[in-house]
Amino acid sequence: MKAIRMHSRGGPELLAYEDAPQPALQPGDALVRVIATSITKTELTWDETYTNCEGGPRIPAIPGHEFSGVIEAVAPGVADAKVGDAVYALSSFCHDGSAAEYIAVRAADLAPKPRTLSYEQAAAVPLAALTAWQALFDHASLAKGQRVLIHGAAGGVGTFAVQLARWKGAEVIATASAKNHDFLGELGASEVIDYNRERFEEKVEDADVVLDTVGGDTVERSWSILRRGGVLISVVAPVAADNAAALGVRGVFFIVEPNRIQLVEIGHLIDAGTLRPIVGAVLPLEKAREAFERGLGGHMRGKIVLQVATAESAKA
Repeated sequence: MKAIRMHSRGGPELLAYEDAPQPALQPGDALVRVIATSITKTELTWDETYTNCEGGPRIPAIPGHEFSGVIEAVAPGVADAKVGDAVYALSSFCHDGSAAEYIAVRAADLAPKPRTLSYEQAAAVPLAALTAWQALFDHASLAKGQRVLIHGAAGGVGTFAVQLARWKGAEVIATASAKNHDFLGELGASEVIDYNRERFEEKVEDADVVLDTVGGDTVERSWSILRRGGVLISVVAPVAADNAAALGVRGVFFIVEPNRIQLVEIGHLIDAGTLRPIVGAVLPLEKAREAFERGLGGHMRGKIVLQVATAESAKA
């Protein structure tokens, strides 16, 4: 099969489009013919990209962990997935990813592809939407009427977080560049702060939840705007527990996990018109280096998707 592989740790310049062995199925797995996969701009810096589930080296490594496609085969005994199903999923970070023509993935992690989405749109959903869902609902227990500040709201995670928080009935405040203000208002933000011209800590107070997708000093500047009992969620880096305790708030850092049940619910919201994925660009698989370079350039709405095959080819 054709795949994107890294033969050593590094940046996008080391991505190689080449032949690779088709993955073998382990017990409980399904083999999916990948139609589209989405990239996460920072994943080439993750330790998990280059290590297996036992902590040993995994080189060469295939990046990409959110995808859509069609089930090609299943391991003996798998009952919750069948050949020919159109699916989407977040795969384990400690296995080879989906920037390839085929991926072997735990069948229990696969969810039906939302029927209203193309494969390219569906590939932009799993990692970003699950991160937003788990941040807001599993870790922050966001409730109707609460105030949430979302940093980096125009990005992949941020766009889903704005929509999900609005669906939950929260008051949504977002930080983004000026060009994204109207766009985020359409997604559900009641206020958008231009981080280039304004300091959010001078405009926001008594927030119940802060979701940070940016990192850097944004986290430190966010503590002061939380009400007592509030929570700061970071998906970028661990947060300082001492700061949280001193202010009577919580600080949480987490790594998103595959979750079929949540993806099914997200799919229902998409098909109902409540959520929509934002695709910033679609490039062919062999342009993976360009995709990562564009992602690292920043300030792109939504996700960058790699098209691995056509929808028609999956029916062949």
